[in-house]
Amino acid sequence: MELEVGLKGTAGTLAERADTALEVGSGDLLVYATPCMVALMEGAACEAIAGCLKEGQTSVGTALNISHTAATPVGMEVRAEAEVTAVEGKMITFSVKAFDEAGEIGSGTHTRVIVNSQKFLDKTYSKL
Repeated sequence: MELEVGLKGTAGTLAERADTALEVGSGDLLVYATPCMVALMEGAACEAIAGCLKEGQTSVGTALNISHTAATPVGMEVRAEAEVTAVEGKMITFSVKAFDEAGEIGSGTHTRVIVNSQKFLDKTYSKL
């Protein structure tokens, strides 16, 4: 598969207590946490390009610009969608959206960069 504009990916989960703002430390309410929504959006982006990566490659997130516009209670299904909107060398930009069973809960843009997995880990762990 070729890395190109228009590729789409999805990710889904059930909002559980462990995914709430209270539990992850991003607030004090039992509602689906923004960091969890962001992770789901990133997962959808990874899914969109998974078939395009060569052996030994992965992608890493480098930028997010999102809005979390509606709260989701524990017990609702949540899904994220990502679509590739630009490919510039190893840099990929996505449009991302998240939904619960009642409608859209967030949207924005996300950027990922393709890297060699082992080189990335070696460089990261050389900090120790």
